[in-house]
Amino acid sequence: MLNASFATKSPIILQTIITNLHENCKSMSELKQIHALLLTSGLSQQHPFTSQIISFSALSDSGNIDYSYRVLTQLPTSTVFDWNAVIRGYSKSRNPNGSISVFIKMLRHGASPDYLTYPFLAKASARLLKRELGVAVHGHIVKAGFESDRFISNSLIHMYATCRDIVYARKVFDKIPVRNSVSWNSMLDGYAKCGDVVSAREVFELMPERDVVSWSSLIDGYVKDGEYGEALKVFERMRAMGPKANEVTMVSVLCACAHLGALEQGKTMHCYMMENKLPLTLVLRTALVDMYAKCGAIDEALHVFRGVSLQQSDVLIWNAMIGGLATHGLVQQSLEYFREMQMIGIVPDEITYLCLLSACAHGGLVKEAWHFFECIGKHGMTPKSEHYACMVDVLARRGQVEEAYQFICQMPCDPTPSMLGALLNGCTNHGKLGLAEVVGRRLIEIQPNHDGRYVGLSNVYAVSKRWDDARSLRKAMERRGVKKSPGFSFVEIFGTLHKFIAHDKSCPDSEEIYGMLNVIVNEIRSDTDNRDQEFFFYAVENL
Repeated sequence: MLNASFATKSPIILQTIITNLHENCKSMSELKQIHALLLTSGLSQQHPFTSQIISFSALSDSGNIDYSYRVLTQLPTSTVFDWNAVIRGYSKSRNPNGSISVFIKMLRHGASPDYLTYPFLAKASARLLKRELGVAVHGHIVKAGFESDRFISNSLIHMYATCRDIVYARKVFDKIPVRNSVSWNSMLDGYAKCGDVVSAREVFELMPERDVVSWSSLIDGYVKDGEYGEALKVFERMRAMGPKANEVTMVSVLCACAHLGALEQGKTMHCYMMENKLPLTLVLRTALVDMYAKCGAIDEALHVFRGVSLQQSDVLIWNAMIGGLATHGLVQQSLEYFREMQMIGIVPDEITYLCLLSACAHGGLVKEAWHFFECIGKHGMTPKSEHYACMVDVLARRGQVEEAYQFICQMPCDPTPSMLGALLNGCTNHGKLGLAEVVGRRLIEIQPNHDGRYVGLSNVYAVSKRWDDARSLRKAMERRGVKKSPGFSFVEIFGTLHKFIAHDKSCPDSEEIYGMLNVIVNEIRSDTDNRDQEFFFYAVENL
Protein backbone atom coordinates (compact mmCIF):
# COMPACT_ATOMS: atom_id res chain seq x y z
CA MET A 1 0.00 0.00 0.00
CA LEU A 2 2.81 2.40 0.86
CA ASN A 3 6.59 2.33 1.27
CA ALA A 4 7.26 1.69 4.97
CA SER A 5 10.67 3.37 5.06
CA PHE A 6 9.41 6.45 3.25
CA ALA A 7 6.35 6.80 5.47
CA THR A 8 8.35 6.34 8.66
CA LYS A 9 10.73 9.12 7.61
CA SER A 10 7.81 11.36 6.64
CA PRO A 11 5.54 11.75 9.69
CA ILE A 12 3.43 14.33 7.85
CA ILE A 13 2.55 11.79 5.14
CA LEU A 14 1.74 9.17 7.77
CA GLN A 15 -0.38 11.68 9.66
CA THR A 16 -2.30 12.51 6.45
CA ILE A 17 -2.96 8.81 5.83
CA ILE A 18 -4.22 8.29 9.39
CA THR A 19 -6.41 11.40 9.36
CA ASN A 20 -8.17 10.18 6.19
CA LEU A 21 -8.08 6.55 7.24
CA HIS A 22 -11.67 5.69 6.26
CA GLU A 23 -10.94 6.91 2.72
CA ASN A 24 -7.42 5.55 2.33
CA CYS A 25 -7.87 2.14 3.97
CA LYS A 26 -9.90 -0.56 2.24
CA SER A 27 -9.24 -3.66 4.34
CA MET A 28 -7.98 -4.94 7.66
CA SER A 29 -4.79 -6.05 5.95
CA GLU A 30 -4.03 -2.45 4.98
CA LEU A 31 -5.03 -1.22 8.44
CA LYS A 32 -2.57 -3.62 10.08
CA GLN A 33 0.21 -2.29 7.84
CA ILE A 34 -0.59 1.26 8.94
CA HIS A 35 -0.78 0.17 12.57
CA ALA A 36 2.61 -1.49 12.24
CA LEU A 37 4.06 1.76 10.88
CA LEU A 38 2.66 3.62 13.89
CA LEU A 39 4.34 1.13 16.22
CA THR A 40 7.73 1.32 14.48
CA SER A 41 7.61 5.11 14.27
CA GLY A 42 6.77 5.52 17.97
CA LEU A 43 3.39 7.15 17.24
CA SER A 44 1.21 4.29 18.44
CA GLN A 45 0.38 5.97 21.75
CA GLN A 46 -0.78 9.26 20.25
CA HIS A 47 -4.55 9.53 20.62
CA PRO A 48 -5.52 11.00 17.25
CA PHE A 49 -3.80 8.08 15.54
CA THR A 50 -4.94 5.23 17.76
CA SER A 51 -8.51 6.56 17.84
CA GLN A 52 -8.63 6.34 14.05
CA ILE A 53 -7.33 2.75 14.18
CA ILE A 54 -9.98 1.81 16.78
CA SER A 55 -12.76 3.60 14.91
CA PHE A 56 -12.01 1.96 11.55
CA SER A 57 -11.64 -1.57 12.90
CA ALA A 58 -14.79 -1.19 15.05
CA LEU A 59 -17.17 0.52 12.62
CA SER A 60 -16.01 -0.13 9.06
CA ASP A 61 -17.79 -2.83 7.04
CA SER A 62 -14.38 -4.36 6.39
CA GLY A 63 -13.22 -3.93 9.99
CA ASN A 64 -12.68 -6.38 12.84
CA ILE A 65 -14.31 -5.49 16.16
CA ASP A 66 -12.14 -7.91 18.17
CA TYR A 67 -9.00 -6.25 16.78
CA SER A 68 -10.42 -2.88 17.78
CA TYR A 69 -10.98 -4.14 21.32
CA ARG A 70 -7.40 -5.47 21.57
CA VAL A 71 -6.02 -2.08 20.51
CA LEU A 72 -8.22 -0.37 23.11
CA THR A 73 -7.04 -2.59 25.96
CA GLN A 74 -3.37 -1.91 25.11
CA LEU A 75 -3.69 1.85 25.52
CA PRO A 76 -2.34 3.32 28.77
CA THR A 77 -5.15 5.89 28.66
CA SER A 78 -8.23 5.94 26.48
CA THR A 79 -10.91 8.50 25.69
CA VAL A 80 -14.68 8.09 25.91
CA PHE A 81 -14.64 8.30 22.08
CA ASP A 82 -12.57 5.09 21.96
CA TRP A 83 -14.85 3.25 24.37
CA ASN A 84 -17.97 4.37 22.50
CA ALA A 85 -16.55 3.22 19.16
CA VAL A 86 -15.93 -0.30 20.47
CA ILE A 87 -19.33 -0.47 22.28
CA ARG A 88 -21.03 0.67 19.08
CA GLY A 89 -19.08 -1.84 17.00
CA TYR A 90 -20.12 -4.76 19.20
CA SER A 91 -23.76 -3.59 19.25
CA LYS A 92 -24.03 -4.22 15.50
CA SER A 93 -21.80 -7.31 15.43
CA ARG A 94 -22.64 -10.98 15.77
CA ASN A 95 -21.76 -10.68 19.45
CA PRO A 96 -23.85 -7.85 20.96
CA ASN A 97 -22.90 -9.15 24.41
CA GLY A 98 -19.51 -7.56 23.79
CA SER A 99 -21.07 -4.09 24.18
CA ILE A 100 -22.11 -4.87 27.75
CA SER A 101 -18.74 -6.41 28.62
CA VAL A 102 -16.84 -3.40 27.26
CA PHE A 103 -19.19 -1.02 29.13
CA ILE A 104 -18.46 -2.80 32.42
CA LYS A 105 -14.73 -2.61 31.73
CA MET A 106 -15.14 1.07 30.87
CA LEU A 107 -16.71 1.75 34.28
CA ARG A 108 -13.96 -0.21 36.05
CA HIS A 109 -11.35 1.92 34.29
CA GLY A 110 -13.00 5.02 35.70
CA ALA A 111 -14.15 6.36 32.32
CA SER A 112 -17.39 8.33 32.39
CA PRO A 113 -20.00 7.36 29.78
CA ASP A 114 -21.60 10.18 27.82
CA TYR A 115 -24.88 10.61 25.93
CA LEU A 116 -23.47 8.65 22.96
CA THR A 117 -22.64 5.56 25.04
CA TYR A 118 -26.14 4.52 26.10
CA PRO A 119 -28.04 4.26 22.79
CA PHE A 120 -25.72 1.46 21.65
CA LEU A 121 -26.12 -0.38 24.95
CA ALA A 122 -29.90 -0.19 24.46
CA LYS A 123 -29.44 -1.46 20.90
CA ALA A 124 -27.34 -4.40 22.15
CA SER A 125 -30.01 -5.26 24.75
CA ALA A 126 -32.68 -5.18 22.03
CA ARG A 127 -30.69 -7.45 19.73
CA LEU A 128 -30.16 -9.89 22.60
CA LEU A 129 -33.90 -9.68 23.47
CA LYS A 130 -32.90 -9.24 27.11
CA ARG A 131 -35.32 -6.84 28.73
CA GLU A 132 -33.66 -7.17 32.16
CA LEU A 133 -30.39 -6.00 30.61
CA GLY A 134 -32.17 -3.07 29.00
CA VAL A 135 -33.74 -2.14 32.34
CA ALA A 136 -30.28 -2.14 33.94
CA VAL A 137 -29.01 0.15 31.16
CA HIS A 138 -32.05 2.39 31.73
CA GLY A 139 -31.13 2.58 35.42
CA HIS A 140 -27.61 3.79 34.54
CA ILE A 141 -29.12 6.39 32.21
CA VAL A 142 -31.29 7.78 35.01
CA LYS A 143 -28.35 7.88 37.46
CA ALA A 144 -26.17 9.63 34.89
CA GLY A 145 -28.87 12.27 34.30
CA PHE A 146 -29.42 11.52 30.61
CA GLU A 147 -33.08 10.44 30.82
CA SER A 148 -34.29 13.60 29.11
CA ASP A 149 -31.96 13.13 26.13
CA ARG A 150 -34.19 12.54 23.10
CA PHE A 151 -31.67 10.36 21.25
CA ILE A 152 -31.37 8.06 24.28
CA SER A 153 -35.16 8.01 24.84
CA ASN A 154 -35.74 6.95 21.22
CA SER A 155 -33.31 4.07 21.65
CA LEU A 156 -35.11 3.00 24.85
CA ILE A 157 -38.47 2.97 23.06
CA HIS A 158 -36.98 0.68 20.43
CA MET A 159 -35.41 -1.55 23.08
CA TYR A 160 -38.58 -1.99 25.15
CA ALA A 161 -40.74 -2.56 22.08
CA THR A 162 -38.33 -5.13 20.67
CA CYS A 163 -38.41 -6.93 24.03
CA ARG A 164 -42.25 -6.89 23.81
CA ASP A 165 -42.74 -4.47 26.70
CA ILE A 166 -44.83 -2.01 24.72
CA VAL A 167 -46.37 -0.52 27.89
CA TYR A 168 -43.01 0.73 29.16
CA ALA A 169 -42.03 1.82 25.65
CA ARG A 170 -45.11 4.05 25.68
CA LYS A 171 -44.18 5.43 29.12
CA VAL A 172 -40.79 6.50 27.76
CA PHE A 173 -42.47 7.99 24.67
CA ASP A 174 -44.96 9.99 26.75
CA LYS A 175 -42.14 11.52 28.84
CA ILE A 176 -40.33 12.99 25.82
CA PRO A 177 -41.09 16.74 25.94
CA VAL A 178 -40.35 17.47 22.27
CA ARG A 179 -40.63 14.44 20.01
CA ASN A 180 -38.99 14.19 16.60
CA SER A 181 -39.82 11.88 13.69
CA VAL A 182 -37.59 9.15 15.15
CA SER A 183 -39.61 9.23 18.39
CA TRP A 184 -42.92 8.83 16.54
CA ASN A 185 -41.58 6.16 14.20
CA SER A 186 -40.06 4.19 17.08
CA MET A 187 -43.40 4.12 18.89
CA LEU A 188 -45.35 3.29 15.73
CA ASP A 189 -42.93 0.50 14.79
CA GLY A 190 -43.06 -0.79 18.36
CA TYR A 191 -46.83 -1.19 18.30
CA ALA A 192 -46.66 -2.78 14.85
CA LYS A 193 -44.02 -5.30 15.91
CA CYS A 194 -46.07 -6.22 18.98
CA GLY A 195 -49.13 -6.90 16.84
CA ASP A 196 -51.17 -3.96 18.13
CA VAL A 197 -52.10 -2.44 14.78
CA VAL A 198 -54.97 -0.46 16.30
CA SER A 199 -52.57 1.53 18.52
CA ALA A 200 -50.07 1.72 15.67
CA ARG A 201 -52.74 3.31 13.48
CA GLU A 202 -53.66 5.77 16.25
CA VAL A 203 -50.02 6.87 16.56
CA PHE A 204 -49.78 7.11 12.76
CA GLU A 205 -52.82 9.39 12.51
CA LEU A 206 -51.51 11.62 15.34
CA MET A 207 -48.08 12.12 13.75
CA PRO A 208 -47.40 15.75 12.77
CA GLU A 209 -45.36 14.51 9.79
CA ARG A 210 -45.05 11.10 8.15
CA ASP A 211 -42.03 9.90 6.22
CA VAL A 212 -41.43 6.67 4.30
CA VAL A 213 -40.46 4.91 7.54
CA SER A 214 -43.86 5.76 9.08
CA TRP A 215 -45.84 4.43 6.11
CA SER A 216 -43.65 1.33 5.79
CA SER A 217 -43.97 0.48 9.49
CA LEU A 218 -47.77 0.67 9.40
CA ILE A 219 -48.00 -1.39 6.21
CA ASP A 220 -45.63 -4.00 7.63
CA GLY A 221 -47.68 -4.09 10.85
CA TYR A 222 -50.85 -4.91 8.93
CA VAL A 223 -49.04 -7.59 6.92
CA LYS A 224 -47.64 -9.26 10.04
CA ASP A 225 -51.12 -9.14 11.62
CA GLY A 226 -52.60 -10.89 8.59
CA GLU A 227 -54.63 -7.84 7.51
CA TYR A 228 -53.32 -7.91 3.95
CA GLY A 229 -56.21 -5.99 2.42
CA GLU A 230 -55.74 -3.15 4.89
CA ALA A 231 -52.00 -3.10 4.12
CA LEU A 232 -52.79 -2.54 0.43
CA LYS A 233 -55.31 0.21 1.29
CA VAL A 234 -52.64 2.05 3.29
CA PHE A 235 -50.22 1.69 0.39
CA GLU A 236 -52.78 3.18 -2.04
CA ARG A 237 -53.19 6.10 0.35
CA MET A 238 -49.39 6.42 0.48
CA ARG A 239 -49.23 6.53 -3.31
CA ALA A 240 -51.82 9.32 -3.36
CA MET A 241 -50.49 11.56 -0.59
CA GLY A 242 -47.30 10.14 0.88
CA PRO A 243 -43.63 9.87 -0.10
CA LYS A 244 -42.26 7.49 -2.73
CA ALA A 245 -42.05 3.91 -1.45
CA ASN A 246 -38.69 2.27 -0.79
CA GLU A 247 -37.47 -1.32 -0.74
CA VAL A 248 -38.88 -2.02 2.73
CA THR A 249 -42.33 -0.77 1.72
CA MET A 250 -42.44 -2.82 -1.47
CA VAL A 251 -41.34 -6.05 0.22
CA SER A 252 -44.30 -5.74 2.63
CA VAL A 253 -46.73 -4.83 -0.16
CA LEU A 254 -45.61 -7.75 -2.35
CA CYS A 255 -45.99 -10.05 0.66
CA ALA A 256 -49.59 -8.85 1.07
CA CYS A 257 -50.31 -9.50 -2.62
CA ALA A 258 -48.78 -12.98 -2.30
CA HIS A 259 -50.98 -13.95 0.65
CA LEU A 260 -54.12 -12.65 -1.06
CA GLY A 261 -53.25 -14.27 -4.38
CA ALA A 262 -53.77 -10.83 -5.91
CA LEU A 263 -51.79 -11.30 -9.12
CA GLU A 264 -53.02 -8.19 -10.95
CA GLN A 265 -52.23 -6.01 -7.95
CA GLY A 266 -48.83 -7.69 -7.68
CA LYS A 267 -48.14 -6.85 -11.31
CA THR A 268 -49.20 -3.27 -10.62
CA MET A 269 -46.68 -3.10 -7.79
CA HIS A 270 -43.99 -4.46 -10.11
CA CYS A 271 -44.82 -1.69 -12.62
CA TYR A 272 -44.74 0.88 -9.79
CA MET A 273 -41.17 -0.15 -8.96
CA MET A 274 -40.10 0.12 -12.59
CA GLU A 275 -41.83 3.48 -13.14
CA ASN A 276 -40.30 4.96 -9.98
CA LYS A 277 -36.88 3.54 -10.87
CA LEU A 278 -36.51 1.63 -7.62
CA PRO A 279 -33.30 -0.43 -7.78
CA LEU A 280 -34.28 -4.09 -8.24
CA THR A 281 -32.14 -5.38 -5.41
CA LEU A 282 -31.84 -9.08 -4.67
CA VAL A 283 -34.28 -8.60 -1.77
CA LEU A 284 -36.92 -7.09 -4.08
CA ARG A 285 -36.36 -9.73 -6.77
CA THR A 286 -36.84 -12.42 -4.11
CA ALA A 287 -40.11 -10.78 -3.01
CA LEU A 288 -41.25 -10.66 -6.64
CA VAL A 289 -40.43 -14.34 -7.21
CA ASP A 290 -42.32 -15.24 -4.03
CA MET A 291 -45.34 -13.12 -5.01
CA TYR A 292 -45.60 -14.45 -8.56
CA ALA A 293 -45.10 -18.05 -7.42
CA LYS A 294 -47.76 -17.82 -4.67
CA CYS A 295 -50.18 -16.20 -7.12
CA GLY A 296 -49.72 -19.12 -9.53
CA ALA A 297 -47.77 -17.14 -12.14
CA ILE A 298 -44.86 -19.55 -12.32
CA ASP A 299 -43.62 -18.31 -15.71
CA GLU A 300 -43.37 -14.74 -14.39
CA ALA A 301 -41.61 -16.00 -11.25
CA LEU A 302 -39.09 -17.90 -13.40
CA HIS A 303 -38.56 -14.82 -15.58
CA VAL A 304 -37.65 -12.67 -12.54
CA PHE A 305 -35.55 -15.48 -11.07
CA ARG A 306 -33.57 -15.98 -14.27
CA GLY A 307 -32.91 -12.24 -14.41
CA VAL A 308 -30.55 -12.66 -11.44
CA SER A 309 -27.04 -13.86 -12.28
CA LEU A 310 -26.06 -17.08 -10.54
CA GLN A 311 -23.11 -15.31 -8.92
CA GLN A 312 -25.38 -12.70 -7.31
CA SER A 313 -28.10 -15.12 -6.17
CA ASP A 314 -28.44 -16.34 -2.60
CA VAL A 315 -30.24 -19.11 -0.76
CA LEU A 316 -33.34 -16.94 -0.16
CA ILE A 317 -34.23 -16.45 -3.82
CA TRP A 318 -33.56 -20.13 -4.55
CA ASN A 319 -35.86 -21.08 -1.67
CA ALA A 320 -38.61 -18.84 -3.06
CA MET A 321 -38.33 -20.48 -6.48
CA ILE A 322 -38.06 -24.06 -5.22
CA GLY A 323 -40.94 -23.52 -2.78
CA GLY A 324 -43.11 -21.92 -5.47
CA LEU A 325 -42.60 -24.81 -7.87
CA ALA A 326 -43.33 -27.31 -5.08
CA THR A 327 -46.56 -25.57 -4.06
CA HIS A 328 -47.92 -25.84 -7.58
CA GLY A 329 -47.09 -29.51 -7.95
CA LEU A 330 -44.06 -29.04 -10.20
CA VAL A 331 -42.17 -31.47 -8.01
CA GLN A 332 -39.50 -32.73 -10.40
CA GLN A 333 -38.73 -29.19 -11.54
CA SER A 334 -38.29 -28.04 -7.94
CA LEU A 335 -35.87 -30.93 -7.29
CA GLU A 336 -33.93 -30.04 -10.45
CA TYR A 337 -33.57 -26.46 -9.23
CA PHE A 338 -32.29 -27.76 -5.92
CA ARG A 339 -29.61 -29.77 -7.72
CA GLU A 340 -28.66 -26.70 -9.76
CA MET A 341 -28.45 -24.65 -6.56
CA GLN A 342 -26.02 -27.17 -5.08
CA MET A 343 -23.92 -27.21 -8.26
CA ILE A 344 -23.20 -23.48 -8.04
CA GLY A 345 -22.16 -23.82 -4.39
CA ILE A 346 -25.11 -22.29 -2.52
CA VAL A 347 -25.53 -24.04 0.82
CA PRO A 348 -29.14 -25.05 1.64
CA ASP A 349 -30.66 -23.88 4.91
CA GLU A 350 -33.62 -25.02 7.03
CA ILE A 351 -36.10 -23.29 4.71
CA THR A 352 -34.65 -25.08 1.69
CA TYR A 353 -35.33 -28.45 3.26
CA LEU A 354 -38.82 -27.31 4.27
CA CYS A 355 -39.52 -26.49 0.60
CA LEU A 356 -38.11 -29.85 -0.50
CA LEU A 357 -40.23 -31.75 2.03
CA SER A 358 -43.26 -29.82 0.78
CA ALA A 359 -42.39 -30.89 -2.77
CA CYS A 360 -42.17 -34.50 -1.63
CA ALA A 361 -45.58 -34.20 0.05
CA HIS A 362 -47.15 -32.92 -3.18
CA GLY A 363 -45.43 -35.62 -5.23
CA GLY A 364 -45.88 -38.53 -2.85
CA LEU A 365 -42.11 -39.06 -2.65
CA VAL A 366 -41.69 -40.81 0.70
CA LYS A 367 -38.17 -42.17 0.10
CA GLU A 368 -36.86 -38.78 -1.06
CA ALA A 369 -38.54 -37.06 1.90
CA TRP A 370 -36.73 -39.32 4.37
CA HIS A 371 -33.45 -38.51 2.59
CA PHE A 372 -33.98 -34.75 2.87
CA PHE A 373 -35.15 -35.02 6.49
CA GLU A 374 -31.97 -36.90 7.42
CA CYS A 375 -29.84 -34.35 5.54
CA ILE A 376 -30.95 -31.65 7.96
CA GLY A 377 -29.12 -33.33 10.86
CA LYS A 378 -26.16 -34.38 8.70
CA HIS A 379 -25.52 -30.75 7.73
CA GLY A 380 -25.43 -29.50 11.31
CA MET A 381 -28.99 -28.24 11.55
CA THR A 382 -31.73 -29.28 13.95
CA PRO A 383 -35.14 -30.16 12.50
CA LYS A 384 -37.82 -27.72 13.62
CA SER A 385 -41.49 -28.46 14.26
CA GLU A 386 -42.26 -27.37 10.68
CA HIS A 387 -39.95 -30.08 9.30
CA TYR A 388 -41.63 -32.72 11.46
CA ALA A 389 -45.05 -31.47 10.33
CA CYS A 390 -44.02 -31.74 6.67
CA MET A 391 -42.71 -35.26 7.22
CA VAL A 392 -46.03 -36.24 8.84
CA ASP A 393 -47.83 -34.72 5.86
CA VAL A 394 -45.71 -36.75 3.41
CA LEU A 395 -46.54 -40.02 5.17
CA ALA A 396 -50.22 -39.17 5.77
CA ARG A 397 -50.86 -38.23 2.14
CA ARG A 398 -49.46 -41.57 1.03
CA GLY A 399 -51.75 -43.41 3.43
CA GLN A 400 -48.94 -44.41 5.80
CA VAL A 401 -50.86 -43.01 8.74
CA GLU A 402 -49.69 -45.60 11.28
CA GLU A 403 -46.06 -44.76 10.42
CA ALA A 404 -46.89 -41.06 10.71
CA TYR A 405 -48.47 -41.65 14.13
CA GLN A 406 -45.41 -43.58 15.34
CA PHE A 407 -43.18 -40.81 13.96
CA ILE A 408 -45.10 -38.25 16.03
CA CYS A 409 -44.86 -40.41 19.17
CA GLN A 410 -41.06 -40.68 18.79
CA MET A 411 -40.41 -36.98 18.19
CA PRO A 412 -38.22 -35.07 20.70
CA CYS A 413 -40.87 -32.32 20.85
CA ASP A 414 -44.59 -32.20 21.52
CA PRO A 415 -46.81 -32.47 18.44
CA THR A 416 -48.13 -29.19 17.09
CA PRO A 417 -51.67 -28.68 15.79
CA SER A 418 -50.36 -28.53 12.22
CA MET A 419 -48.77 -31.99 12.58
CA LEU A 420 -51.93 -33.53 14.02
CA GLY A 421 -54.03 -31.69 11.44
CA ALA A 422 -52.00 -33.25 8.61
CA LEU A 423 -52.38 -36.67 10.21
CA LEU A 424 -56.14 -36.17 10.67
CA ASN A 425 -56.55 -35.30 6.98
CA GLY A 426 -54.55 -38.37 5.99
CA CYS A 427 -56.60 -40.64 8.24
CA THR A 428 -59.89 -39.24 6.92
CA ASN A 429 -58.85 -39.43 3.26
CA HIS A 430 -57.58 -43.02 3.58
CA GLY A 431 -60.43 -44.35 5.69
CA LYS A 432 -58.47 -44.86 8.93
CA LEU A 433 -61.35 -43.48 10.96
CA GLY A 434 -60.45 -45.08 14.30
CA LEU A 435 -57.10 -43.29 14.39
CA ALA A 436 -58.76 -40.19 12.95
CA GLU A 437 -61.06 -40.02 15.98
CA VAL A 438 -58.10 -40.33 18.39
CA VAL A 439 -56.22 -37.55 16.58
CA GLY A 440 -59.32 -35.36 16.31
CA ARG A 441 -60.00 -35.58 20.05
CA ARG A 442 -56.35 -34.75 20.76
CA LEU A 443 -56.62 -31.64 18.59
CA ILE A 444 -59.64 -30.44 20.55
CA GLU A 445 -57.69 -30.96 23.79
CA ILE A 446 -54.82 -28.84 22.47
CA GLN A 447 -57.02 -26.11 20.95
CA PRO A 448 -60.39 -26.19 22.74
CA ASN A 449 -61.37 -22.77 21.39
CA HIS A 450 -60.49 -23.47 17.75
CA ASP A 451 -63.68 -23.97 15.74
CA GLY A 452 -61.90 -25.90 12.98
CA ARG A 453 -60.91 -28.69 15.36
CA TYR A 454 -64.55 -29.47 16.17
CA VAL A 455 -65.48 -29.33 12.50
CA GLY A 456 -62.64 -31.73 11.64
CA LEU A 457 -63.76 -34.36 14.14
CA SER A 458 -67.40 -33.78 13.20
CA ASN A 459 -66.51 -34.56 9.59
CA VAL A 460 -64.84 -37.80 10.71
CA TYR A 461 -68.11 -38.80 12.37
CA ALA A 462 -69.99 -37.82 9.22
CA VAL A 463 -67.79 -40.04 7.04
CA SER A 464 -68.52 -42.89 9.49
CA LYS A 465 -72.24 -41.99 9.30
CA ARG A 466 -72.18 -41.45 13.07
CA TRP A 467 -74.67 -38.61 12.76
CA ASP A 468 -75.61 -38.54 16.44
CA ASP A 469 -71.95 -38.14 17.48
CA ALA A 470 -71.49 -35.40 14.89
CA ARG A 471 -74.48 -33.46 16.21
CA SER A 472 -73.40 -34.01 19.83
CA LEU A 473 -70.01 -32.51 19.00
CA ARG A 474 -71.66 -29.51 17.41
CA LYS A 475 -73.73 -29.00 20.57
CA ALA A 476 -70.63 -29.34 22.77
CA MET A 477 -69.02 -26.66 20.63
CA GLU A 478 -72.01 -24.38 21.21
CA ARG A 479 -72.01 -25.03 24.98
CA ARG A 480 -68.37 -24.01 25.20
CA GLY A 481 -69.13 -20.81 23.36
CA VAL A 482 -66.98 -21.70 20.36
CA LYS A 483 -68.44 -20.07 17.27
CA LYS A 484 -67.62 -21.30 13.80
CA SER A 485 -65.98 -18.64 11.69
CA PRO A 486 -67.73 -18.43 8.31
CA GLY A 487 -65.66 -19.63 5.39
CA PHE A 488 -64.59 -16.97 2.90
CA SER A 489 -62.52 -16.59 -0.22
CA PHE A 490 -61.06 -13.79 -2.34
CA VAL A 491 -61.55 -13.42 -6.07
CA GLU A 492 -59.56 -10.84 -8.04
CA ILE A 493 -61.51 -9.31 -10.94
CA PHE A 494 -59.87 -6.60 -13.06
CA GLY A 495 -57.37 -5.84 -10.27
CA THR A 496 -60.02 -5.51 -7.55
CA LEU A 497 -60.29 -8.03 -4.72
CA HIS A 498 -63.79 -9.26 -3.87
CA LYS A 499 -64.39 -11.11 -0.60
CA PHE A 500 -67.08 -13.79 -0.54
CA ILE A 501 -68.34 -15.08 2.81
CA ALA A 502 -70.40 -18.25 3.23
CA HIS A 503 -74.17 -17.55 3.30
CA ASP A 504 -73.58 -13.82 2.82
CA LYS A 505 -76.04 -12.26 0.35
CA SER A 506 -74.98 -8.63 0.66
CA CYS A 507 -73.25 -8.69 -2.74
CA PRO A 508 -75.41 -7.04 -5.46
CA ASP A 509 -74.86 -10.07 -7.70
CA SER A 510 -75.58 -12.65 -4.98
CA GLU A 511 -78.68 -14.00 -6.76
CA GLU A 512 -76.68 -14.88 -9.87
CA ILE A 513 -73.78 -16.21 -7.77
CA TYR A 514 -75.96 -18.56 -5.75
CA GLY A 515 -77.76 -19.62 -8.92
CA MET A 516 -74.45 -20.71 -10.41
CA LEU A 517 -73.51 -22.41 -7.13
CA ASN A 518 -76.70 -24.48 -7.32
CA VAL A 519 -75.81 -25.53 -10.86
CA ILE A 520 -72.37 -26.66 -9.69
CA VAL A 521 -73.82 -28.55 -6.71
CA ASN A 522 -76.29 -30.35 -9.00
CA GLU A 523 -73.45 -31.30 -11.34
CA ILE A 524 -71.48 -32.69 -8.40
CA ARG A 525 -74.57 -34.55 -7.18
CA SER A 526 -74.83 -36.38 -10.50
CA ASP A 527 -71.11 -37.29 -10.44
CA THR A 528 -70.91 -38.31 -6.76
CA ASP A 529 -71.71 -41.88 -5.84
CA ASN A 530 -74.32 -42.56 -3.19
CA ARG A 531 -71.69 -43.56 -0.62
CA ASP A 532 -70.08 -40.10 -0.67
CA GLN A 533 -73.21 -37.98 -1.18
CA GLU A 534 -74.32 -37.96 2.45
CA PHE A 535 -70.95 -36.72 3.66
CA PHE A 536 -70.66 -34.16 0.85
CA PHE A 537 -73.99 -32.51 1.55
CA TYR A 538 -73.38 -32.67 5.31
CA ALA A 539 -70.14 -30.74 4.72
CA VAL A 540 -71.86 -28.21 2.43
CA GLU A 541 -74.63 -27.56 4.96
CA ASN A 542 -72.10 -26.91 7.71
CA LEU A 543 -69.84 -24.49 5.86
